[in-house]
Amino acid sequence: MELSLFSRDVIALAAGVALSHDCFDSSLYLGVCDKIVPGLIIAAATFGHIPAVFVPAGPMPSGLPNDEKSKVRQQFAIGEVGRDELMRAEMASYHSAGTCTFYGTANTNQMLMEFMGLHLPGSSFVNPNTPLREALTVAAVQRAAQITNLGNEYTPAGQVLDERAFVNGIVGLMATGGSTNLVLHLPAMARAAGVIIDIADFHDLSENVPLMARVYPNGLADVNHFHAAGGLGYMIGQLLEAGLLHPDVKTITGSGLDSYVREPKLEGAGIRWEDGARTTLNDRILRPASDPFAASGGLKQLQGNLGRGVIKISAVAPERHLIEARARVFQDQDSVKTAFRNGEFTEDTIVVVRFQGPRANGMPELHSLTPTLAVLQDRGLKVALVTDGRMSGASGKVPAAIHVSPEAAMGGPLARMRDGDMVRLDAAHGTLECLEADFDSRTPAIHDPSDSHEGMGRELFAAFRANAGPATDGAGVVV
Repeated sequence: MELSLFSRDVIALAAGVALSHDCFDSSLYLGVCDKIVPGLIIAAATFGHIPAVFVPAGPMPSGLPNDEKSKVRQQFAIGEVGRDELMRAEMASYHSAGTCTFYGTANTNQMLMEFMGLHLPGSSFVNPNTPLREALTVAAVQRAAQITNLGNEYTPAGQVLDERAFVNGIVGLMATGGSTNLVLHLPAMARAAGVIIDIADFHDLSENVPLMARVYPNGLADVNHFHAAGGLGYMIGQLLEAGLLHPDVKTITGSGLDSYVREPKLEGAGIRWEDGARTTLNDRILRPASDPFAASGGLKQLQGNLGRGVIKISAVAPERHLIEARARVFQDQDSVKTAFRNGEFTEDTIVVVRFQGPRANGMPELHSLTPTLAVLQDRGLKVALVTDGRMSGASGKVPAAIHVSPEAAMGGPLARMRDGDMVRLDAAHGTLECLEADFDSRTPAIHDPSDSHEGMGRELFAAFRANAGPATDGAGVVV
C-alpha cells in the first residue's frame, strides 16, 4: 500500500508518454479502479485538446452481502474464525470481473465520470459480460470517433473539464456518500485542468447537498441494488430539479447534463436512450432530494492545533460525532493490531497513527484497521482514528479524522503527540484539538524511514516521496 497512491501519478505519466506521440484524433480511457480514473483524468486534462471518452467496466454481479463479509473480517480479527473461512468469504465477495460491489473508491470514480460528463449516460453500473455492457463499449468507441476535430462535433477534454464539471463531481460525491479518497484525487485532477479545489470546498458543498443514497458501508445495499433502484440517472434528475448541479456544462454527449437523466436500452446491435426512472424504486436505498437520508453529505473539514483534515460521518452514529479521550500514539497500523491482540485497549481511546503521509511513506490506506476499531466500538468503547494517512475509501462506522496536514514527517502537529494526551474530535463543530497545555512547545518526533523507504520497489519512488504535495492539495507529484 505504500506505493498505491503514487500509482495514480505513474498512470498519469504513462498516459502522458503515450499521448506525447501526438498522433491521436481522440482517446478512450479504460478507467476502472481506485487510482486509474484520477491518473487518467490528469493526463486527459494535460492533453486537453484531445477528446476524451471514459469507458467503464461496470460492477461485478452481487455476491456475498457486504455486511456478512465485514462480519467475517471482524471475526478473523478476534480469532473466532481462521484464515480458511476468511478466504471463503473474500472469494464469495469478489467472484468475477468488474469493480467491487461496495461503494468505495472504484465505484465512486464511476459515478464521478458520469456526473462530469465523460461517460455515456447510464453506463457506469452495467455489469460486465452482458449484451448491454458490450453495446455500451462499442457506443463509446463510436462516440470518441464522432467528437474529433475532423467533424462538426469537436469536443476536446479541456472544454469538458472546467470548474463547473468539478463542482458537479463534488456534488455527486456528497449526494451518494462516496469515497473519502476523492478528497485527495479531485484536487489533484482539478489542478491538472487549471482549477484549484480546497478541502473547505468539499465541506461547504457537503453542507448544502443532501445525502440521497445508502450504499454499503453507509447501508446494506450494493451498487447493483442502487442502480436497480433508479441509480445515477434518477439522482442527477433530482439534483438538477433542486438547482444543485450546473446543467449547462459541456459533455461528450453533445448536450448538457440533462442528457444524463436518460438510460440506455438495447436496440438490435446498438443502443437507444430513453427517459430513466422519475421515482425511486426503493426508498431504503435511494431517496429524492426533497426527502433525503440526511440534509448534508456527511463530509466535514476538521481543523485545530492538530492540523487540517477531513472526516466522513454519513455512516457514523450521531452519538459518536464527538469523541474526547486519551490518545495512544503509533507509527504504523501493524503496531495498533499488536496492541489490540495484547488486550491493551480497555478504555475510550483515540488511536493516532502518524508518519503515514505522502512524504513519509506514500500515504497508504489504513484499511486493515477497520475491523480492529469496529470490534472495540462494538464492545462499547468510544474510539476514533486520527492520522495523516488515508483510511479506506469505504470508511464506515468508526470516526476517522484522516489526511491530517501538515503531515508528521514534515514536522506537523501529530509529531508532537504523546501517549496519554487528551484529544477532542468534534465533527459537529469541525475541530480537532490536543488539549494539553504544553502541546505547542514540544519538540516534534523524528520519522524513522528504515521500514518504508527500501525494499519491494520503494527505492524507485524516492523522488515521489521527496516531491509529494500536501494532502490538502491532493498529495500530487506531477501537478
